[in-house]
Amino acid sequence: MSSTPAAYQPTPRSIPTRSRERASYDREVVHAILDEGYVCHLGFVRDGAPVVLPTLYARSGERLYVHGSTGSRPLRGAGAGLAVCLTVTHLDGLVLARSAFHHSINYRSVVVHGTAYQVTDPGERALALDAIVEQAVPGRAADSRPADAKELAATAVIRLDLQEVSAKIRTGGPTDEPADITLPYWSGVVPVTRTYAAPIAADDLDPTIPVPAYLSPAGPRGA
Repeated sequence: MSSTPAAYQPTPRSIPTRSRERASYDREVVHAILDEGYVCHLGFVRDGAPVVLPTLYARSGERLYVHGSTGSRPLRGAGAGLAVCLTVTHLDGLVLARSAFHHSINYRSVVVHGTAYQVTDPGERALALDAIVEQAVPGRAADSRPADAKELAATAVIRLDLQEVSAKIRTGGPTDEPADITLPYWSGVVPVTRTYAAPIAADDLDPTIPVPAYLSPAGPRGA
């Protein structure tokens, strides 16, 4: 009985040219970074020029689903397969060194190369769209009306298998030059965190409908 390897196989495209020691191909590390986010940047070539689009995504096992409009020419073209590069990044801190050259950021990122395909099977499309809603707001898919036929017809979903994948992570403080240590400039890290404010009800919401528990401060996307 075969088991899933603990790490993705590095490829020439997934090996960084700089700071290779920050790269990781560990499957759990990659999944954790992907699962914490819900906005990705999808890069591809259109009419000979590079295009990068921000959009929503979700991970389901070893597959990413990406949401878009059927009016999007590249997503329509994904039916025959579209070469893409998808990235997800979390900013964890601003790293302030004594020299301007050594300023940096602490981050966690994932880069996925591959061929994306349009999802046409109705069952898979429904699962993918639910997963995208859940990735952004866990608990919301079951607490909203599913898309009807007209809405589904206007929505494109593409899938991208996790095969050529790498993570890259920077942690820690600045790397000042020894000669700069005595300079009179503050040096350190300014942590950056993502927070959610209290939910704001729609103007036409029935006042008897309470804020869902999954939006509470204790919830996964709570305030």
